[in-house]
Amino acid sequence: MSKITFFKPFISDKRKQHLSIVFTNQDGFEALSKKLDKHTQALCLERGFVGKSKQVIVVRDQNGNAQSVLAGVTKDVHYTEGSALYKKLSREFSKDMLDKISFEFEIGALKKDQLERLHAGWGWAAYRFDVYKKDTDKKKVPALLLSQDVDHKRVEALVESVCLIRDLVNTPANDMGPDELEDAAKMFTSHHNVSLKVIKDKALLTKNFPMIFDVGRASDRRPRLLDFTWGNAKHPKVTLVGKGVCFDTGGLDLKPSEYMITMKKDMGGSAHVLGLAHMIISLNLPVRLRVLIPAVENSIDGNAYRPSDVLRSRKGISVEVGNTDAEGRLVLADAITYACEEKPELLIDFATLTGAARVALGHDLPALFSNDGDMAYGIQKQSATNEVQDAVWNLPLWKPYREELNSTIADINSTGGKAGATAAALFLQEFVAEDIEWIHMDVFAWEVNGRTGRPKGGADTGMRAIFAFLEKRYGK
Repeated sequence: MSKITFFKPFISDKRKQHLSIVFTNQDGFEALSKKLDKHTQALCLERGFVGKSKQVIVVRDQNGNAQSVLAGVTKDVHYTEGSALYKKLSREFSKDMLDKISFEFEIGALKKDQLERLHAGWGWAAYRFDVYKKDTDKKKVPALLLSQDVDHKRVEALVESVCLIRDLVNTPANDMGPDELEDAAKMFTSHHNVSLKVIKDKALLTKNFPMIFDVGRASDRRPRLLDFTWGNAKHPKVTLVGKGVCFDTGGLDLKPSEYMITMKKDMGGSAHVLGLAHMIISLNLPVRLRVLIPAVENSIDGNAYRPSDVLRSRKGISVEVGNTDAEGRLVLADAITYACEEKPELLIDFATLTGAARVALGHDLPALFSNDGDMAYGIQKQSATNEVQDAVWNLPLWKPYREELNSTIADINSTGGKAGATAAALFLQEFVAEDIEWIHMDVFAWEVNGRTGRPKGGADTGMRAIFAFLEKRYGK
């Protein structure tokens, strides 16, 4: 397949025929209607256009030629309204026509952030993952010129970050193993002019990352730790850790086939931290950012680690393996320990960690855990606002459940108890230094059914919510 690149859905120059898109809502349509010519008023009446959300009508002259577009939105404006507009215009015009015309949003009564959401929704709807298909150039693609009334860099970073996550997660494991994930990280760091450090294979043992090595040792595709840093050393230190299990068979505790079929997405945590890092760097957030990705494949071979094995960790904590399908927390534990040695102000990890989080919250709502309850509640509250529209939900680090991870022969068991998502978070907390603020995101990284602007497959889940929190905390 082609190498991972940043998806760019917008055009830089107007085409010969250029159509403006005017937005209205139901409350504002009456005032707008009075400014329209009689022909357009009659067309709106005929089509029942009154400015309802996701209504679209193409305004034409007396000869039937398209002149402009009217689009209905809600008062608050949602990302999906930009996506729905893209989809409807794709259907309204032929491919030949779409190849000749361009569109541009008029700000009208919209606020800058509302216009930003419409652009982002359009960009997400334009996304396609078709590198394995023939005839990809025959798609109908409406071309949008970025409005002068929005921050171009911000809109592009928002679209690129989400689509980077989609690309990485959608790529099948035969083309996205630890080697290829390293290549993607090299592409990323080269793009942002930073250096990538890699600790690979048996060097993991000599440099004391034993659990990363143990989880990946049965695969021919050798385990490694990816590490890069960006930003001013004087700024607050923020470290992101992303689970990079490029395929998870479950190990010797083999997954049933119905659960293994989507396991190419088990590196979704690493995709999320790269997407989040792209937002942070592109918008020059004043932090000193570090990204750590333990990249492994959890496979089966004669040398695979076993249930009931006792593993040594970088922190010196001995871990009894309760289930080899709970491998993500093991590789994260060594990476989190390493991250804490530098004493960041804030540590955030993303991981497709537990099915229990999906049982509790469903596919769309990521579980958030934190050792700072006020911070966690604030992120949850902010995530559901109209500005963010990327809800997350805070689950408890319930200390009484910690004893369910007790082992009779080691310091801790990797699994235990019925509260699986909380148990996994409590396990990770053992490796977090007490004086460091920590956020753990248990995410699904997948869209199950497919919706407007959010195709079935790899998906961002919680990345935008965490960026909004970071921007509020560290913004200029």
